[in-house]
Amino acid sequence: MNYAVIIPMFIFLLIIFAIGYWSSTKLSASSNFINDYFLGSRELGGFVLAMTMVATYGSASSFLGGPGTAYTMGFGWVLLAMTQVVTGYFVLMILGKKFAIMARRYEAVTMIDFLKARYNSTWVVILSALSIIIFLFSAMAAQWIGGARLVESLTGLPYNTALFIFAVSVLVYVTIGGFRAVAVTDAVQGAVMFIGTLILLIAVIIAGGGISNIMADLINENPNLVTPYGADGNLSAAYVSSFWILVGVGVVGLPQITVRAMSYKSSRSMHRALIIGTIVTGFIMLNMHLIGVFARPILPGIDIGDKVIPMIALETLPPWAAGIVLAAPMAAIMSTVDSLLILVSSSIVKDVYLNYIKPDADLKAIKRLSFGVTAALGIIVFLFALDPPDLLIFLNLFAFGGLEAAFIWPVVLGLYWKWGNKYGAIASMVTGIGSYVFLHLYNEANGNLFGVHTVTLPVLLSLVAFIVFSLLIGRGAYDYNVRAAK
Repeated sequence: MNYAVIIPMFIFLLIIFAIGYWSSTKLSASSNFINDYFLGSRELGGFVLAMTMVATYGSASSFLGGPGTAYTMGFGWVLLAMTQVVTGYFVLMILGKKFAIMARRYEAVTMIDFLKARYNSTWVVILSALSIIIFLFSAMAAQWIGGARLVESLTGLPYNTALFIFAVSVLVYVTIGGFRAVAVTDAVQGAVMFIGTLILLIAVIIAGGGISNIMADLINENPNLVTPYGADGNLSAAYVSSFWILVGVGVVGLPQITVRAMSYKSSRSMHRALIIGTIVTGFIMLNMHLIGVFARPILPGIDIGDKVIPMIALETLPPWAAGIVLAAPMAAIMSTVDSLLILVSSSIVKDVYLNYIKPDADLKAIKRLSFGVTAALGIIVFLFALDPPDLLIFLNLFAFGGLEAAFIWPVVLGLYWKWGNKYGAIASMVTGIGSYVFLHLYNEANGNLFGVHTVTLPVLLSLVAFIVFSLLIGRGAYDYNVRAAK
């Protein structure tokens, strides 16, 4: 083991545990356990809100898979990745104050709470919960595998041991601390991600002899590496542009991001988060993917893209500095996993159990079930990850696309279109999910239809379904409660 690398990461984990313990003390004193455990009592300030959105969205894809793909495909993938810059901006601008106001009015703790109150439909709730559990379970498994691979590469421990260490680390602070622990640790992890990205970028540029030398090496190897079309020329304008839906506008439909838009404490916090989140996301996404491309001349011939960032960090930095920098991808993975874990747990406990199984459950039973479900989910994912499939960036993006096709229009049009009703919402979700799965299988066998990402057509079809069914089957009026909205 390289203890100079491991010690900084161990200190980082101790800090995370301390935050989880602090959050558990706040929970024990809380008079509203559900609101506090799953939403942090809606007390997030601007900086914490921005960083929890950045950290939740930044994941193994952003820090391992994305840079690894950029290493393979060149600057074309960097251009594609930059569509993610607007993520926080779109979410907070589109949902904004209205979503937070309506969530408070409905006393909504989860996105499904909002959909349940807005559409008054059991089927909307069931479809929503199933979509979250199925798609986020696969995304969560991929993240856990990524975390285990990172621990494995740094310590030399066997994969299963590395997976166990990672699983225990996440489960302890999420299970005992809830959403508050997730949000505050996300703030710490977001800062680590920012600083780690800056240090590694500087080190890679120095190791490559400067940007001009790196660019010259890339051009000498393959001129396509510095074009928008990818190393093989297969990144078309239509495909890159369609990513604006997948990782730009469509992120409004991701439950793990949407729930953040109902957790801030004031308009000022939201406005600060807009600015901070956009700047930090842009900085991290641009520079991590640049590092992936710049690493190619320094360490040629890396076959597994997910190893690029750990290998270039160990190559270009002193061991102690590499340990600090590699806490960034660990932070990204942990912050995404904890958010997904608490979201799936809330879907089971709050949206299914308390709504339809035992609405009159007492506080002690709710606490016991919340802790138990969160821990059980983590154990199930751990068992699934023991026999890992290949960790590819596209597995995470598949889960993103499925959730967006299911939720974007029931959420957005539920807020802003008074004629939207449960029939439109159900039709939109069924059409979105069904067409997405079908097109994904079709594209896997035949290549992308019309040259765009799989999510593009399902999002459009689900929009049409929402409008048509809402207008054809009962134009249910929606009480905007103008005074509350003001």
